[in-house]
Amino acid sequence: MKIRSAAQRTYLKRMAVVSVFYLAATFTAASLIDKGAPVNWLTAMLAVLPGLGVVGYIWAIMRLMIEEQDEFFRMLIVRQSLIATGIALSAASIWGFLEQFAVVDHIPAYWWPVIYFFGFGIGALANKIQYGTAGECL
Repeated sequence: MKIRSAAQRTYLKRMAVVSVFYLAATFTAASLIDKGAPVNWLTAMLAVLPGLGVVGYIWAIMRLMIEEQDEFFRMLIVRQSLIATGIALSAASIWGFLEQFAVVDHIPAYWWPVIYFFGFGIGALANKIQYGTAGECL
C-alpha cells in the first residue's frame, strides 16, 4: 500500500467528485437534448455542463500542483502537465491545418481535452522511465 500525501488524497477525492459530475452531466445532456431541436437557453446550459466537468478535472490537477508540498512530486506533476499540453496543442494545431485545407474531416473540439489527458498518461510514463516513479497517485 502506497502512502499518499494529504494533497494527493484530496486530489483523488476531487477527481472522484468531478467524475460523478461529468458522467451525470454527459448522460443528462445526451438524454435531454434532441439533435436538430431548436436551441434555447436550457439546451445551451445542458450542453455546457459536461464541459464544466472537464474544467473540474483541470482545476483538480492545478490544485494538486499548488497543494503538493513535496517538491519532487510537484515537479513530476508539472512535467506531466507540460508533456500533456505539448501533445494536445501540437495535435490540435496540426489537425486544424489539415482541416483548414480539407485534408481531413472536422473533429468536435471536446476531443482536444481527451488528447490532453492521453498526453497526461504519456507524461506519467515519461516520468516513470526517467525518474523511476510517476508519483504516488498519478
